[in-house]
Amino acid sequence: MTISEMGDDTVDLGEAARQLERAAHDAQVAYDSIGLGNLDRAHTYAIMARAAADSRRAGNRVVAGNSTVRVVTARSGTF
Repeated sequence: MTISEMGDDTVDLGEAARQLERAAHDAQVAYDSIGLGNLDRAHTYAIMARAAADSRRAGNRVVAGNSTVRVVTARSGTF
């Protein structure tokens, strides 16, 4: 369920926790992949960890009333 489907400012803390757990897991996989010398896999999981963390931050901004969410792409060079 997304924030817009809830119809109010209620935050699904379970979903927030899942997103943060996913970000932590993806970051750990990236770290382990570096140790194993698999840099392609490390790069993929580092991007996925960043996306999960950014998703949670965007959700926090929307709930806080700042619905302007900046989309960051690799080409923009903005991080």
